[in-house]
Amino acid sequence: MMFDKTKKENLSRRKFLLKSALTSLLVSEGFSVLANKKGQKPLLDTKKRIGIIGLDTSHSVAFTKALNSADAKEAYKSFKVIAAYKYGSSEIASSYQRISGYVEEVKKYGVEIVDSISELIDKVDFVLLETNDGRLHFEQALQVLKAGKPMFIDKPMAASLKDVVAIFNAAEQYQVPVFTASSLRYLPNVQEVVTGKIGKVMGADAFSPLKIEKTHPDLFWYGIHGVETLLTVMGTGCQQVTRYISEDNETVVGVWNDGRIGTFRGIKNGKTEYGGTVFGSEAVLNLGSHIGYDGLLIKIIDFFESGKPPVSKEETLEIFAFMEAADVSKANNGITVQLKSVFPRN
Repeated sequence: MMFDKTKKENLSRRKFLLKSALTSLLVSEGFSVLANKKGQKPLLDTKKRIGIIGLDTSHSVAFTKALNSADAKEAYKSFKVIAAYKYGSSEIASSYQRISGYVEEVKKYGVEIVDSISELIDKVDFVLLETNDGRLHFEQALQVLKAGKPMFIDKPMAASLKDVVAIFNAAEQYQVPVFTASSLRYLPNVQEVVTGKIGKVMGADAFSPLKIEKTHPDLFWYGIHGVETLLTVMGTGCQQVTRYISEDNETVVGVWNDGRIGTFRGIKNGKTEYGGTVFGSEAVLNLGSHIGYDGLLIKIIDFFESGKPPVSKEETLEIFAFMEAADVSKANNGITVQLKSVFPRN
């Protein structure tokens, strides 16, 4: 009897040690055991909890639906939006009028609405900064960066080149990865150009709507999509821009450091039109039109998993310098403006 009792005690001890070792392993790998509904097995929190700041844009709803739907794509790697802070623009009517409706939309997908950014940060591991008003982005982003949470910032990254520089400086100070991008960057044909399918790019024309929002420099609102398309296919190295204005559209002509020319055309007719043409050494390619957010969202998820931004700081800064220089050109009757001249001096 004593032998059986000792044997049972040893067996129980081995089970305890094995369970303890497994728990330690899970914790060391970034897992934690969470209680589920009564009667169900516990769930494993695999550090894939996303929080959204700003429910004043359709992007917030589109990303939530894609990630949280029952048939979410495998490419999203089980990342889920679990919480959202709804604000948000308070001055742009087309943004703040959407908030109440978008709150109800994301709640259908199990998203908790929280009362502050600090509360959101405590609940999540990654952040989608979706606030439509770029003027708020630096202040909101700074809270996330101080908390050490990797972050994607939707367009525009900020409402000025100065604030974009400040966000990147803060990201470096707190050693937190961050990036921004337009979904137009990930059009299939744009990526074919990037991977060299049409040979060396000799020049390109890109276009997008030019809807004006008085609180932002005019290209920063919708024009940013066409500008980013242009810079994605042309690559960095734009030295100067000149802006031309007509009744129906505005055109910005950029000259690159190797003499190549790329143009952005902002269309004023109010229609949602995106696209462009790239002139390669082996072929001329039409870029096609906007097809949704899937390509961008996959890159965001890969970024959250790897910590490696798919778009460099240098490229993003050039995109915003291009737009800011174009703004200076417009304000000065179409003079040619050097991109280097618009960067903050401190």
